Amino acid sequence: MFDPRPWGTTDLSPIYPNHRFEEKIGESWLTGDEGKVANGPLRGKSLVELSTHYERQLVGEAANEPGRFPLLTKFLFPHEKLSVQVHPDDEAARRVGQPCGKTECWYIAQAKPGAQIALGLKPGITRAQFEQAIQAQRAEELLNWINVFPGEMIYVAGGTVHTLGPGSIIVETQQQSDTTYRLYDYGRPRELHLKEGLAAVKEKAASGKVIRPAPAMIDGTKNRRSPLVASPFFVVEMFELKEPQDFRTREVAGKSSVQILVAIEGCAVIEVHGAEPVTLAKGDAVVVPASIGGFRVRPQWTVEFLKAALPGSALPEPAIRI
Repeated sequence: MFDPRPWGTTDLSPIYPNHRFEEKIGESWLTGDEGKVANGPLRGKSLVELSTHYERQLVGEAANEPGRFPLLTKFLFPHEKLSVQVHPDDEAARRVGQPCGKTECWYIAQAKPGAQIALGLKPGITRAQFEQAIQAQRAEELLNWINVFPGEMIYVAGGTVHTLGPGSIIVETQQQSDTTYRLYDYGRPRELHLKEGLAAVKEKAASGKVIRPAPAMIDGTKNRRSPLVASPFFVVEMFELKEPQDFRTREVAGKSSVQILVAIEGCAVIEVHGAEPVTLAKGDAVVVPASIGGFRVRPQWTVEFLKAALPGSALPEPAIRI
Protein backbone atom coordinates (compact mmCIF):
# COMPACT_ATOMS: atom_id res chain seq x y z
CA MET A 1 0.00 0.00 0.00
CA PHE A 2 1.53 3.30 -1.12
CA ASP A 3 0.79 6.16 1.29
CA PRO A 4 0.90 9.80 0.05
CA ARG A 5 2.79 12.25 2.28
CA PRO A 6 3.78 15.90 1.63
CA TRP A 7 7.43 15.09 2.33
CA GLY A 8 7.55 12.14 -0.10
CA THR A 9 8.56 11.73 -3.74
CA THR A 10 6.99 10.75 -7.05
CA ASP A 11 10.02 8.61 -7.97
CA LEU A 12 10.28 5.30 -6.12
CA SER A 13 12.49 3.70 -8.76
CA PRO A 14 15.42 2.98 -6.39
CA ILE A 15 13.18 0.31 -4.78
CA TYR A 16 10.26 -0.04 -7.23
CA PRO A 17 11.70 0.52 -10.74
CA ASN A 18 8.34 0.40 -12.53
CA HIS A 19 6.43 2.68 -10.15
CA ARG A 20 6.02 6.42 -10.71
CA PHE A 21 3.28 8.56 -9.23
CA GLU A 22 1.67 11.93 -9.85
CA GLU A 23 1.36 12.57 -6.09
CA LYS A 24 4.17 12.40 -3.55
CA ILE A 25 4.51 8.99 -1.87
CA GLY A 26 6.16 8.92 1.54
CA GLU A 27 5.67 5.33 2.63
CA SER A 28 5.15 1.84 1.24
CA TRP A 29 3.29 -0.17 3.90
CA LEU A 30 4.15 -3.85 3.79
CA THR A 31 2.49 -5.44 6.83
CA GLY A 32 -0.10 -2.96 8.02
CA ASP A 33 -3.43 -4.26 9.30
CA GLU A 34 -5.09 -3.49 5.97
CA GLY A 35 -2.29 -5.03 3.89
CA LYS A 36 -3.69 -7.65 1.52
CA VAL A 37 -2.36 -11.11 0.69
CA ALA A 38 -1.18 -11.10 -2.95
CA ASN A 39 -1.09 -14.84 -3.70
CA GLY A 40 -2.52 -18.26 -2.89
CA PRO A 41 -5.94 -19.31 -1.56
CA LEU A 42 -6.05 -16.37 0.90
CA ARG A 43 -5.42 -13.78 -1.83
CA GLY A 44 -7.23 -10.51 -1.05
CA LYS A 45 -7.57 -11.17 2.68
CA SER A 46 -6.17 -8.49 5.01
CA LEU A 47 -3.69 -9.15 7.80
CA VAL A 48 -6.24 -8.02 10.36
CA GLU A 49 -8.72 -10.60 9.02
CA LEU A 50 -6.12 -13.36 9.07
CA SER A 51 -4.89 -12.45 12.57
CA THR A 52 -8.43 -12.47 13.93
CA HIS A 53 -9.18 -15.84 12.33
CA TYR A 54 -5.93 -17.77 12.75
CA GLU A 55 -4.56 -16.05 15.88
CA ARG A 56 -1.44 -17.85 17.19
CA GLN A 57 -1.21 -20.05 14.11
CA LEU A 58 -0.23 -16.85 12.33
CA VAL A 59 1.41 -14.61 14.93
CA GLY A 60 2.95 -17.27 17.18
CA GLU A 61 3.39 -17.82 20.91
CA ALA A 62 5.66 -14.77 21.33
CA ALA A 63 2.91 -12.28 20.44
CA ASN A 64 1.23 -10.48 23.34
CA GLU A 65 -2.17 -10.49 21.64
CA PRO A 66 -3.16 -13.64 19.72
CA GLY A 67 -5.61 -11.86 17.42
CA ARG A 68 -3.47 -8.88 16.43
CA PHE A 69 -0.63 -8.83 13.89
CA PRO A 70 2.31 -7.60 15.99
CA LEU A 71 4.71 -5.81 13.63
CA LEU A 72 4.39 -3.15 10.97
CA THR A 73 7.10 -2.93 8.30
CA LYS A 74 7.40 -0.29 5.60
CA PHE A 75 9.74 1.63 3.33
CA LEU A 76 10.12 5.38 3.91
CA PHE A 77 11.07 7.76 1.07
CA PRO A 78 11.81 11.17 2.64
CA HIS A 79 12.38 13.81 -0.04
CA GLU A 80 11.83 16.69 2.37
CA LYS A 81 11.98 16.88 6.17
CA LEU A 82 9.31 14.96 8.05
CA SER A 83 7.44 16.72 10.82
CA VAL A 84 9.13 16.69 14.20
CA GLN A 85 7.17 14.04 16.06
CA VAL A 86 7.04 11.56 18.92
CA HIS A 87 5.41 8.18 19.46
CA PRO A 88 4.32 7.03 22.93
CA ASP A 89 5.95 4.11 24.69
CA ASP A 90 3.72 1.31 26.00
CA GLU A 91 3.04 3.05 29.31
CA ALA A 92 2.08 6.38 27.72
CA ALA A 93 -0.07 4.63 25.09
CA ARG A 94 -2.06 2.68 27.68
CA ARG A 95 -2.75 5.87 29.64
CA VAL A 96 -4.76 7.12 26.65
CA GLY A 97 -6.45 3.80 25.88
CA GLN A 98 -4.11 2.48 23.15
CA PRO A 99 -3.13 -1.22 23.22
CA CYS A 100 0.60 -0.54 22.79
CA GLY A 101 3.15 2.13 22.08
CA LYS A 102 5.34 2.58 19.04
CA THR A 103 8.98 1.70 19.41
CA GLU A 104 10.61 1.33 16.00
CA CYS A 105 13.90 0.81 14.20
CA TRP A 106 15.21 2.16 10.91
CA TYR A 107 17.50 0.23 8.59
CA ILE A 108 19.27 2.68 6.26
CA ALA A 109 18.87 0.95 2.89
CA GLN A 110 20.25 3.89 0.90
CA ALA A 111 21.64 7.30 1.87
CA LYS A 112 23.09 10.17 -0.12
CA PRO A 113 26.16 11.98 1.28
CA GLY A 114 25.06 14.36 4.03
CA ALA A 115 21.76 12.57 4.77
CA GLN A 116 20.67 13.20 8.36
CA ILE A 117 18.09 12.27 10.93
CA ALA A 118 17.21 13.97 14.21
CA LEU A 119 17.05 11.63 17.18
CA GLY A 120 16.16 12.98 20.60
CA LEU A 121 16.82 16.33 22.22
CA LYS A 122 20.28 17.81 22.63
CA PRO A 123 21.89 16.90 25.98
CA GLY A 124 20.49 18.97 28.84
CA ILE A 125 17.41 20.21 26.98
CA THR A 126 14.22 19.91 29.03
CA ARG A 127 10.68 19.28 27.87
CA ALA A 128 9.76 22.84 28.93
CA GLN A 129 12.61 24.34 26.88
CA PHE A 130 11.55 22.28 23.88
CA GLU A 131 7.95 23.48 24.22
CA GLN A 132 9.18 27.08 24.27
CA ALA A 133 11.26 26.42 21.14
CA ILE A 134 8.19 25.04 19.35
CA GLN A 135 6.25 28.21 20.16
CA ALA A 136 9.19 30.31 18.94
CA GLN A 137 9.40 28.33 15.64
CA ARG A 138 12.94 27.10 16.36
CA ALA A 139 12.34 23.51 17.46
CA GLU A 140 14.92 22.16 14.99
CA GLU A 141 17.72 23.91 16.87
CA LEU A 142 17.16 21.76 19.95
CA LEU A 143 17.22 18.40 18.16
CA ASN A 144 20.17 16.03 18.05
CA TRP A 145 20.99 15.78 14.31
CA ILE A 146 23.24 12.93 13.15
CA ASN A 147 24.56 11.74 9.80
CA VAL A 148 23.40 8.34 8.56
CA PHE A 149 25.04 5.88 6.18
CA PRO A 150 23.87 2.81 4.23
CA GLY A 151 23.73 -0.36 6.32
CA GLU A 152 23.25 1.34 9.69
CA MET A 153 20.44 0.43 12.09
CA ILE A 154 18.81 3.11 14.22
CA TYR A 155 16.77 2.24 17.32
CA VAL A 156 13.98 4.70 18.13
CA ALA A 157 12.47 4.00 21.55
CA GLY A 158 8.97 5.22 22.27
CA GLY A 159 9.07 8.74 23.72
CA THR A 160 11.95 9.89 21.48
CA VAL A 161 11.48 13.17 19.62
CA HIS A 162 12.61 12.55 16.04
CA THR A 163 12.43 13.43 12.38
CA LEU A 164 14.01 12.42 9.08
CA GLY A 165 15.84 14.69 6.71
CA PRO A 166 15.90 14.11 2.94
CA GLY A 167 18.31 11.87 1.07
CA SER A 168 17.78 8.37 2.47
CA ILE A 169 15.57 5.34 1.95
CA ILE A 170 14.67 3.55 5.15
CA VAL A 171 13.10 0.23 6.09
CA GLU A 172 11.11 0.68 9.28
CA THR A 173 10.12 -2.14 11.64
CA GLN A 174 7.84 -1.15 14.50
CA GLN A 175 5.20 -2.18 16.96
CA GLN A 176 1.82 -2.39 15.24
CA SER A 177 0.67 1.13 16.09
CA ASP A 178 0.15 4.26 14.03
CA THR A 179 0.00 6.65 16.98
CA THR A 180 2.02 9.71 15.98
CA TYR A 181 2.01 13.04 17.77
CA ARG A 182 3.12 15.87 15.46
CA LEU A 183 5.01 18.52 17.43
CA TYR A 184 6.38 20.86 14.76
CA ASP A 185 5.88 20.98 10.99
CA TYR A 186 7.83 23.95 9.57
CA GLY A 187 4.65 25.93 8.97
CA ARG A 188 2.86 23.27 6.91
CA PRO A 189 -0.93 23.51 7.36
CA ARG A 190 -1.27 20.25 9.31
CA GLU A 191 -2.64 19.63 12.79
CA LEU A 192 -0.22 19.55 15.72
CA HIS A 193 -0.71 17.42 18.84
CA LEU A 194 1.20 19.39 21.45
CA LYS A 195 -0.68 18.38 24.59
CA GLU A 196 -0.54 14.63 23.90
CA GLY A 197 2.89 14.78 22.29
CA LEU A 198 4.68 16.74 24.99
CA ALA A 199 3.20 14.40 27.61
CA ALA A 200 4.77 11.46 25.75
CA VAL A 201 8.22 13.07 25.25
CA LYS A 202 11.15 11.65 27.20
CA GLU A 203 14.04 14.03 27.80
CA LYS A 204 16.38 11.02 27.73
CA ALA A 205 15.59 7.89 25.73
CA ALA A 206 17.55 4.75 24.82
CA SER A 207 17.71 5.63 21.12
CA GLY A 208 20.62 5.78 18.71
CA LYS A 209 22.74 3.80 16.27
CA VAL A 210 22.80 0.14 17.26
CA ILE A 211 26.15 -1.39 18.09
CA ARG A 212 26.21 -4.74 16.33
CA PRO A 213 28.68 -7.50 15.40
CA ALA A 214 30.16 -7.95 11.95
CA PRO A 215 28.42 -10.20 9.40
CA ALA A 216 29.23 -13.90 9.69
CA MET A 217 29.17 -16.78 7.23
CA ILE A 218 26.43 -19.36 7.87
CA ASP A 219 27.45 -23.00 8.43
CA GLY A 220 30.30 -23.00 5.92
CA THR A 221 28.09 -21.73 3.07
CA LYS A 222 28.51 -18.60 0.97
CA ASN A 223 25.57 -17.07 2.83
CA ARG A 224 26.00 -14.31 5.39
CA ARG A 225 23.96 -13.26 8.43
CA SER A 226 24.15 -9.84 10.10
CA PRO A 227 22.36 -9.29 13.43
CA LEU A 228 20.98 -5.74 13.25
CA VAL A 229 18.89 -5.20 16.38
CA ALA A 230 17.42 -7.31 19.20
CA SER A 231 14.97 -5.63 21.56
CA PRO A 232 11.94 -6.46 23.73
CA PHE A 233 9.72 -5.64 20.72
CA PHE A 234 11.42 -7.12 17.65
CA VAL A 235 14.51 -8.88 16.35
CA VAL A 236 15.79 -7.83 12.92
CA GLU A 237 18.58 -9.50 10.94
CA MET A 238 20.05 -9.02 7.47
CA PHE A 239 20.76 -12.02 5.25
CA GLU A 240 22.78 -12.14 2.05
CA LEU A 241 22.17 -15.46 0.31
CA LYS A 242 23.92 -16.98 -2.67
CA GLU A 243 22.62 -20.51 -2.10
CA PRO A 244 19.49 -22.01 -0.49
CA GLN A 245 19.10 -21.52 3.26
CA ASP A 246 16.69 -23.13 5.74
CA PHE A 247 14.99 -21.16 8.53
CA ARG A 248 12.76 -21.96 11.51
CA THR A 249 9.91 -20.00 13.13
CA ARG A 250 10.80 -21.18 16.63
CA GLU A 251 13.97 -20.24 18.49
CA VAL A 252 15.87 -22.92 20.38
CA ALA A 253 14.21 -23.02 23.85
CA GLY A 254 12.12 -20.01 22.81
CA LYS A 255 8.61 -19.21 21.62
CA SER A 256 7.46 -19.34 18.02
CA SER A 257 6.95 -16.14 16.02
CA VAL A 258 5.64 -15.01 12.68
CA GLN A 259 8.51 -14.11 10.33
CA ILE A 260 8.55 -11.09 7.98
CA LEU A 261 11.02 -11.06 5.09
CA VAL A 262 11.64 -7.75 3.28
CA ALA A 263 13.81 -7.82 0.13
CA ILE A 264 16.39 -5.04 -0.22
CA GLU A 265 18.19 -6.32 -3.33
CA GLY A 266 17.74 -9.22 -5.72
CA CYS A 267 15.10 -11.91 -5.78
CA ALA A 268 14.37 -15.27 -4.14
CA VAL A 269 11.75 -17.97 -3.89
CA ILE A 270 10.29 -18.92 -0.49
CA GLU A 271 9.54 -22.64 -0.25
CA VAL A 272 7.35 -24.36 2.33
CA HIS A 273 6.53 -28.07 2.28
CA GLY A 274 3.07 -28.68 0.85
CA ALA A 275 2.52 -25.14 -0.45
CA GLU A 276 3.14 -23.27 -3.68
CA PRO A 277 6.45 -21.33 -3.74
CA VAL A 278 6.27 -17.56 -3.25
CA THR A 279 8.50 -15.00 -4.96
CA LEU A 280 10.29 -12.37 -2.86
CA ALA A 281 11.52 -9.49 -5.02
CA LYS A 282 13.08 -6.12 -4.15
CA GLY A 283 10.57 -3.97 -2.28
CA ASP A 284 8.31 -6.93 -1.42
CA ALA A 285 7.52 -8.55 1.91
CA VAL A 286 6.62 -12.18 2.61
CA VAL A 287 4.86 -13.15 5.85
CA VAL A 288 5.62 -16.68 7.09
CA PRO A 289 3.09 -17.89 9.70
CA ALA A 290 4.49 -19.19 12.98
CA SER A 291 2.71 -22.52 12.53
CA ILE A 292 4.76 -23.29 9.39
CA GLY A 293 7.67 -24.36 11.56
CA GLY A 294 10.32 -24.19 8.83
CA PHE A 295 10.88 -22.71 5.38
CA ARG A 296 13.59 -22.41 2.75
CA VAL A 297 14.79 -19.31 0.91
CA ARG A 298 16.18 -20.12 -2.52
CA PRO A 299 17.94 -17.10 -4.07
CA GLN A 300 17.68 -16.39 -7.78
CA TRP A 301 21.40 -15.68 -8.17
CA THR A 302 21.64 -13.53 -5.01
CA VAL A 303 19.25 -11.87 -2.59
CA GLU A 304 19.56 -9.48 0.35
CA PHE A 305 16.66 -9.28 2.79
CA LEU A 306 15.74 -8.26 6.30
CA LYS A 307 14.08 -10.84 8.52
CA ALA A 308 11.96 -9.46 11.38
CA ALA A 309 10.33 -11.47 14.16
CA LEU A 310 9.27 -11.22 17.77
CA PRO A 311 11.81 -12.20 20.42
CA GLY A 312 11.22 -15.72 21.66
CA SER A 313 12.38 -14.77 25.16
CA ALA A 314 12.73 -11.59 27.22
CA LEU A 315 15.38 -9.24 25.83
CA PRO A 316 16.78 -5.92 27.10
CA GLU A 317 17.01 -2.71 25.09
CA PRO A 318 19.87 -2.88 22.53
CA ALA A 319 23.27 -1.29 23.04
CA ILE A 320 23.29 2.01 21.16
CA ARG A 321 25.53 4.97 20.39
CA ILE A 322 24.96 8.36 18.81
